[in-house]
Amino acid sequence: MPSSVIVAGAGIVGAALAYFLSARGIRVELFDEEAPAAQASGAADGAVSVASKRPGAMMTTALAGIALYRKLARDGVFADLFKPRSTFLVAASDAECEVLEAHCAALSGAGVRVTKIDRATVAEKFRVLSPDVGMAAEVHDEGHAIGYQIVHGLLRASGIAVRRREKVQRILVSSDGTCVKGVATAKGEYTADAVIIASGLGSADLLGLSGTLIPRKGQLLVTERAPALNGRMPGAMMSCRYLLSKGSQKGRPAPARGLALVVDPLRTGQFLIGGTREDHGDRRTNDLDAVSKILADAVALIPGLVDVRLLRCFAGARTAVVDGLPIIGRVGSFGNLFVATGFEGDGICLGPVSAESVVAMVCGEKPALNLDPFTPSRFPKLRIAA
Repeated sequence: MPSSVIVAGAGIVGAALAYFLSARGIRVELFDEEAPAAQASGAADGAVSVASKRPGAMMTTALAGIALYRKLARDGVFADLFKPRSTFLVAASDAECEVLEAHCAALSGAGVRVTKIDRATVAEKFRVLSPDVGMAAEVHDEGHAIGYQIVHGLLRASGIAVRRREKVQRILVSSDGTCVKGVATAKGEYTADAVIIASGLGSADLLGLSGTLIPRKGQLLVTERAPALNGRMPGAMMSCRYLLSKGSQKGRPAPARGLALVVDPLRTGQFLIGGTREDHGDRRTNDLDAVSKILADAVALIPGLVDVRLLRCFAGARTAVVDGLPIIGRVGSFGNLFVATGFEGDGICLGPVSAESVVAMVCGEKPALNLDPFTPSRFPKLRIAA
């Protein structure tokens, strides 16, 4: 077991790495170019969810991720930070109903607890929804968490102070080229027994992954408090178009700009409404066309939102991988260099459980998760940048 580890990146993955490493008594140096949760983790939609996943590695990992959130909530680490709730998939056209039927079958076949809700029951029990809704499905045992709160909760529990505004610029390699010995920043060189790269898009420069890791922008909206309407919604309402925007249906690629709809009732009485998945545009700005379309779709699905004011919009770039799967595991022939990046919008759900498995690898143990589908070796050009 190493006595010291350097982690690059203080988003949700880096914070979880710091927590699980420190819990084993390992000394951790945690670096970030800006500050904790300053990038994708601070702009997450908060869905600790399997509802939009297809059966396979991502669904399996998401189910493990949800289970870990529940455990950390019981243990007090995520006390009052994780809200258990269902996700409701909603279909408002014949085509969407067809997609939803197939998706429910896939979820159920993978062991996910799903309840289909017919048109009559929707009209009777979900009166907040438009009468155009033809069917819905409740995906049970999910949850919601606010990204920056989870990051700070993990850091608080770990007792680790982040080296803010100190970007890792280089990975230091031993003279014989067999292992790494630390990192270099503008402030100097730091040594450790192992190094883990979890710095999102910043991982591309460190590991020669330019063109493999790509920024994918997302725009989200937050409303004022509307407790009466909020209280009538039993969980997040996800249009089946969300599945298409993610490319979640087999054989359907994600468009360059996907406009989807998820309306999530927050504990504050507000609504979080999203969103977009975009491969272009300024990652920190919203645009009127996207915001207008999201709002129009939200009101069409939940007519009561017409009387609720929009408070703010925000945007952020998530780190995506060209093949749609995150990169997690040991880097090349270096026995003490690891990477965990490319989670796109799924970092909120997959980050902590992936970090737990990476820490097991760092300590010479077999991870609880099967990380083979996410192996860095699937990208032969991956290397330590000179």
